[in-house]
Amino acid sequence: MLKGFGGKDKAGGGGAAHERVPRYSSGWGQLLERMRGEESLRVLDIGPTSSTNINFVTALGHSIYLANLVEEAAKSEWIVPQEDGSPGRFDVEGFLAAHLNFSGRGFDVVLFWDTADYLPQELLGPTLERIHEVMAPGGQLLAMFHSTPGRSAPESQKPDFCRYHLTDTSKVDVQRAGEYPLLSTYTNRQIETLLVSFKSFHFFLGKDNVREVMVTR
Repeated sequence: MLKGFGGKDKAGGGGAAHERVPRYSSGWGQLLERMRGEESLRVLDIGPTSSTNINFVTALGHSIYLANLVEEAAKSEWIVPQEDGSPGRFDVEGFLAAHLNFSGRGFDVVLFWDTADYLPQELLGPTLERIHEVMAPGGQLLAMFHSTPGRSAPESQKPDFCRYHLTDTSKVDVQRAGEYPLLSTYTNRQIETLLVSFKSFHFFLGKDNVREVMVTR
């Protein structure tokens, strides 16, 4: 469910027992400059609820909306059984209607984080298209993609699903937030294909096997 917040902290999200680890983010550093220089932006944060993000964004005079797509997509209610006994299909249209219905809102900044790696592949493309539709011209989306390990790596080597907390520097605080499996990894060419509706790309390569990409509507 989409949640909207103005200037008050209506914090949510549980499981805050894990340590926060600072991580440098070139993409966030660029977005921070924009958010400091412009007024009344609408921000869409795709991830586990962070009261830190709510307070930070509203203190800058912007509004923030939240949608934890990974948690919602992992629920079995979205799998539709098939009459022929084949594996069930994901109810993409039902999911989009339930969790990406923005009621006419448009967004200037989208924090997609590493959501792409944890969504079912059949859901990811339609999700990005829906987000593109509701972004304002010139709007920017920040996404992160794990380079390695892939599907065949031991579970102990695969990245945890995390909550990303904003800071007033070019770093974000990363905090483990759940047990959701890494479903896919993508090459740069595949990422460009996923984001083909956007008009410009800027890739940043991190030191922790995570690539960042900033795209503009």
